[in-house]
Amino acid sequence: MSTQRKPEYLEESLSEETIVDYLENHPDFFERHASLLGALRLPHASGGAVSLVERQVSVLRQKDLKLERQLKELIAVARDNDVLAAKIHALSLQLMGSTDLPGTIAAIEEAVRAGFSADHGVLVVFGDPDAFADVDAGRFFRAVSRDDEALKPFGTFLAGNGPRCGQARDTQLDYLFRDDAADVGSVALVPLGPKAEIGFLAIASTDAKRFHPGMSMDFLARVGDLVAAALKRF
Repeated sequence: MSTQRKPEYLEESLSEETIVDYLENHPDFFERHASLLGALRLPHASGGAVSLVERQVSVLRQKDLKLERQLKELIAVARDNDVLAAKIHALSLQLMGSTDLPGTIAAIEEAVRAGFSADHGVLVVFGDPDAFADVDAGRFFRAVSRDDEALKPFGTFLAGNGPRCGQARDTQLDYLFRDDAADVGSVALVPLGPKAEIGFLAIASTDAKRFHPGMSMDFLARVGDLVAAALKRF
């Protein structure tokens, strides 16, 4: 008497990748099995469990909050840019209205101190100091020969092509701000012309975080271009 062998069925285990692929290829799965949405329970950060629908709502709410924060940040940046654009516009008008060098320097100082709320500022112009003897701008204006030994601490900056922000060396602070050097927390150095051919503008704040290497330099570069163009007239 012969016996027929029963077929053996091997149960294949489904991998997570297989399940993910299936759900991705069948986006209507939960529509056809709506009851699963309420039945499935997922771990929650509180230590309990929530339904898949509740988990989805929570995820969407978190995404919404993140997008809201990003939108607020973009709006804040846009407002700041509008304010900066208005200040640059005002500076342009002031410089255009100045008919001589003393008036131009006065307009630059006004923009630095009032328009841009700087605690300290110094305009350094390269040239023969005797040629600027008639300029009475107090401590804001400094005329000096480019090869002056006192400018050695600025060598790397003067050889560069753009503004620099952040902490300055003591020798730089002492040269620029003298008795006020100890009060300076951060500085923006703005070249006037390519490789600071005309000079440079130093804008200082008592706030150590006001000017930092990570900030955008476009605004400062534009101010430098405007000041350089105005000074070239004389």
